[in-house]
Amino acid sequence: MVYRHGVQSPNAQWQAATLAGRRPHTGAVRSARNAARPTAAVASPGTPLLPLHRLPRRHTHASAAACGPFRTSNPVPRDGGQQAAAGTIGLVFCSTGLPLTTSTLPAPAADARLPRQIPFIIGNEACERFSFYGMRNILVQFLITSLLLQEVGAPERDAEAKHILHSFMIGVFFFPLLGGWLADRFFGKYTTIIWFSLIYCAGHACLALFEDSRSGFFVGLGLIAFGAGGIKPLVASFMGDQFDQSNKHRAKVVFDAFYWIINFGSLFASLLIPLALKHLGPSWAFGIPGILMFIATAVFWLGRKRYVRVPLPPKDPHGFGAVVRSALLAHAPGQGRPGLALAAISVLLALACLGLTEQLGLVICLCMALVLLLAGIGGGTWWQLERARGTHPDAAVDGVRALLRVLVIFALVTPFFSLFDQKASTWVLQGREMRMPAWFTASQMQALNPLLVMLLIPFNNLVLYPLLRRLGWEPTSLRRMTSGIAFSGVAWIAVGAIQVAMDGGEPMHIAWQILPYALLTFGEVLVSATGIEFAYSQAPPSMKGVVMSFWYLTTTVGNLWVLLSNVAVRNATVTSHIADTGLSEAAFLMFFFAAFAFLAALAFGLYARRYRMVDNYRPA
Repeated sequence: MVYRHGVQSPNAQWQAATLAGRRPHTGAVRSARNAARPTAAVASPGTPLLPLHRLPRRHTHASAAACGPFRTSNPVPRDGGQQAAAGTIGLVFCSTGLPLTTSTLPAPAADARLPRQIPFIIGNEACERFSFYGMRNILVQFLITSLLLQEVGAPERDAEAKHILHSFMIGVFFFPLLGGWLADRFFGKYTTIIWFSLIYCAGHACLALFEDSRSGFFVGLGLIAFGAGGIKPLVASFMGDQFDQSNKHRAKVVFDAFYWIINFGSLFASLLIPLALKHLGPSWAFGIPGILMFIATAVFWLGRKRYVRVPLPPKDPHGFGAVVRSALLAHAPGQGRPGLALAAISVLLALACLGLTEQLGLVICLCMALVLLLAGIGGGTWWQLERARGTHPDAAVDGVRALLRVLVIFALVTPFFSLFDQKASTWVLQGREMRMPAWFTASQMQALNPLLVMLLIPFNNLVLYPLLRRLGWEPTSLRRMTSGIAFSGVAWIAVGAIQVAMDGGEPMHIAWQILPYALLTFGEVLVSATGIEFAYSQAPPSMKGVVMSFWYLTTTVGNLWVLLSNVAVRNATVTSHIADTGLSEAAFLMFFFAAFAFLAALAFGLYARRYRMVDNYRPA
């Protein structure tokens, strides 16, 4: 990255300050006039400036004047300001669109160190993940033993607890759509994260206070789903905003560290919170995660003066929604509108799904309606997208096509999450039937997952990936994700084999679950840790929050497959067919999900061969 000392002309400086709604300091104008006198080369708008604390004293006022609305004491602008900050030391960009002049001072060497604000984001994520996984990992165990499900018979209680957990997870990964939209359109990422975090804290308080109240407890779950989902796409995206082209190679390492710290919080939550539930009771078991969430919010707030806050983009007449609308409604001579027809059919089918609420439940029907709408409108837009050319620039149309291709990638990842999230339900229920020490609980077995992640991420980066490159096989993002989906299928074959042995009367120790946990975790590292960075890098600059929301929506759809399978096995016809196989329902579903993963890996790999990667990091 090249650092330059930029100085605007006095008239341009005055105009920029006037547009910002304040009267510029006349001394700053005089300094700008004097600084502009030496012979200088013209630079384009958006040229990064030398950080103020590194400028010679005689240039400081001129640099401040060059950027219009700027305070020396706070070089990082608010969301929606006239300039953005980037890099590790708060570089200032002039974005008035007016010519800048640059002095002939020698440029310092590029500085590609990690941004200083990253620890605040990672510290926030560690505490927030402790709070989330702490309450989630004891949810099934609490529901089975609490009075909240006392009206449900013992044989059905396990299935009902599983249904509640996966319905909750659907909400957690659905609300990122709302959070991403609010951040991209109205409030910016920082403000949206703060407000959703406060709602998140309120939800934890409800769980701790209303352990014996069904309505109060479920309101708490709803608030947590709303708050956790609202910030989920924004924290990773906000961290990505702290990087630009000069240090984007560091971003890949930081995203892995980000995922590593998620599992650091999850590890200790999985070990400690089940013990708190066992020895201290539900109030403390749910209260401790609430305290950690409050700490997470405070840590994030403490970094507010250091963050790069990318200004909200102006309303774009050639944005994603406008291009989609034009494509679907456009007429072509001698042709119909098959894409519009497909979109209309998807709307009708989505409405029909809502009519099945009594049979399937509200959560399943809403999710099915959402999937149908996305598939129909997306497919219809792809079909007629070329008709939008002329109405919109080619770059806008090509951007929509690129985004739709990303959504196909996301859709093919959903089977992985249907397998992965069942470690908190199906695998815990299996573990409860296995032999274990008196001091241990089946929920604590989930601690193995984050522990292995913390070991596998550095192992992959330092050993496995370099070895594969030396062998001539580049582990690209899409290749890693394909392999990860396949490994999840292998894990479910292993856990299914354990279930078959248990169904045959063989007493199994819970240590047998180590193998499927290891296989599933290896797949998770290849899919999830890679997918976060992939989603950010492929997102157009104006839609990073929304595209990250779609990435998290893959988990919502994955949990939908789980709920549909649970409904299916309650059908007498399906149950009789399962009985004909000689397998129990639990074992049959385990092998079914393994086959589901293998088919998804095959489809993902075939599609990935045709996918063209793009680079949407900010310019330096």
